Amino acid sequence: MHWNVYLSGEIHTDWRDQIISGAASAELPIDFYSAVTNHEASDDVGDNILGAESQPFWKDNKSAKINAIRIQTHIQQADVVVVRFGDKYKQWNAAFDAGYAAALGKPIITLHDEALIHPLKEVNAAAMAWAQTPQQVVEILKYTLQQK
Repeated sequence: MHWNVYLSGEIHTDWRDQIISGAASAELPIDFYSAVTNHEASDDVGDNILGAESQPFWKDNKSAKINAIRIQTHIQQADVVVVRFGDKYKQWNAAFDAGYAAALGKPIITLHDEALIHPLKEVNAAAMAWAQTPQQVVEILKYTLQQK
């Protein structure tokens, strides 16, 4: 079995790299996908491709729609969606990704610290697992892909 795993959430730490390298070390048959993690490129894609907007709402709206082409496609094709919530910023986009994945019936693994249990209670209720470390995510993927 070969899986597609979508990695959603905060972009300020190396959690994605830790999961990808852990899965590679375990020789797991997984392809990983993610949103564009260059914050500036993601925020400015609408203006950069389609022209500058004078109103911040329309700038963000245009960029969000272009980014959604990638994000929605990868979530639709995902076998599992991992959603990381960091403690420094509010990741409203990650919560939206989790809701979209849940609506599609995709298995979700949330990844966050214990301090976020209460604020994420609805997201965690839709998830199949809650991990506190990238290594725990790798172990969950390893277990679910076992051939035995």
